[in-house]
Amino acid sequence: MNLRAAARALAALALVLLAGAAHAQQPAGAASRAGQAPEAHAEVAVGSKRFTESYLLGELVTQSLRRAGIAAEHRQGLGNTAILEQALSSGAVDVYPEYTGTITRELLKLEGTQAAVSLEQLNARLAPRGLKAAVPLGFNNTYALALREDDAQRLGVASLSDLAALPPAQAGALRLGLSHEFLQRADGWPGLSRAYGLRMAPGAGLDHGLAYQALARKQVDVVDVYTTDAQIERLHLRVLRDDRNFFPRYDAVLLMRASLDERPLAAALQGRIDEAAMTAMNAQAEVDGRAFADVAREFLDRGSAAAASAPAGAPASPPGFMARLLAPDLGRLLLQHLAMVFGSVAMAVVVGVPLGVLAHRVKALSGLVLGAVGVLQTVPSLALLAFLIALVGTIGFVPALLALFVYALLPIVRNTHEGLAGVPQGLRLAGAALGLKPAQVLRSVELPLAAPVMLAGIKTAAVINVGTATVAAFVGAGGLGERIVTGLAINDHVQTLAGAVPAAALALVVEAVFALLQRGVRRGV
Repeated sequence: MNLRAAARALAALALVLLAGAAHAQQPAGAASRAGQAPEAHAEVAVGSKRFTESYLLGELVTQSLRRAGIAAEHRQGLGNTAILEQALSSGAVDVYPEYTGTITRELLKLEGTQAAVSLEQLNARLAPRGLKAAVPLGFNNTYALALREDDAQRLGVASLSDLAALPPAQAGALRLGLSHEFLQRADGWPGLSRAYGLRMAPGAGLDHGLAYQALARKQVDVVDVYTTDAQIERLHLRVLRDDRNFFPRYDAVLLMRASLDERPLAAALQGRIDEAAMTAMNAQAEVDGRAFADVAREFLDRGSAAAASAPAGAPASPPGFMARLLAPDLGRLLLQHLAMVFGSVAMAVVVGVPLGVLAHRVKALSGLVLGAVGVLQTVPSLALLAFLIALVGTIGFVPALLALFVYALLPIVRNTHEGLAGVPQGLRLAGAALGLKPAQVLRSVELPLAAPVMLAGIKTAAVINVGTATVAAFVGAGGLGERIVTGLAINDHVQTLAGAVPAAALALVVEAVFALLQRGVRRGV
């Protein structure tokens, strides 16, 4: 097998996987009920953030739309507020659950008394953005700080003012485990620490789900919480009173594009979920291990918010590792993952090989080309994804594919350059002596001899991208990272492993396939 045949095989595989992934990305929509006419509505894309409550509310919105005869797709776990705002603005998402305090502080940048606005005033400010907040769900889920009950009693702390009044030695001994978003938000640590004069150093950010685990293991002492979190009661935490009313109300609403008709959602959900019901649903998903879709379906089937706080019978045991590993979504996620990996690598081959040739042929450009692709490799994946979302105006598969393409360039460009540099000069001169033009020497002499080194670079890019592609789930691109992200959000190690194990196995398979290709190329040289 020569390099050209290997490249054709890679391109053909990438095209097949991209076509399959495009089909897998197409949501099935709501099934038409028996005896009813097909839906006349356009499909609604429902988003959610990466924590238990947002997943559940996203499912409630999606299932409510489908019950109203409107096709809907739930694009879950899309990261933070900034990503969801971009998704709404671009039309990649039509609606997602949000909180009034987040809208006023994070999206509209209102502070102090300005942040205390009614829903009508909120919508007047959102209108120029083409957005609206509607369907108040019935509960307030505010931010708070919490610590273990025994520590709170020992320190005599019941409010945030008590925390601020601790002697420097006691305050300095407390280890904070704050979430990444809380550390950055205007209504998070920066504003809170100023308002109360808190002197503790926050340290590195922690995933919200992992922070509870760290608190239980006494690795941290103070965490930020949402007041409807299921883990508060389970871990016997004391939620510190916000006695200066720093945090605004975080009434749960649906933030949506202004063109979306909210009436079907208002009929199904408005005012139906109180704090107790939401906390109970969070516990069913996070503590009992029930699927988000099942919890949402049961809530809607029962027809009352109060019913959710008193589930009938003992909760079913969560499925084990093998059941989750071989769940029905495995084929879809695997296909999406493969499409991202091989699609990005095929694109990187098309761009990277000519760049490597250019770097080798034009010595003056060698440092510039290799330096540029090297710098691209250093850009953090989430930062690159956020930039690409803003650039292409959408979330999901496209920005993920482009990000992976960027990361695949360096090994391909570098190995192409090194492979060509390793071709003996005498063979180039021999080709020229036979009357071959430079392009013919490149095609018939240099590239075949450099093929083993070039294919090693392609293999490296593919194996690296198998792991990197799991991050794409943060922007709704699917793949095996979808399971990992969900597991992190609900602190479920089994769910995380159900995504991590097949990703690791896939990396080994890709490594083995390329090893066979390299062997064939060496035989053909």
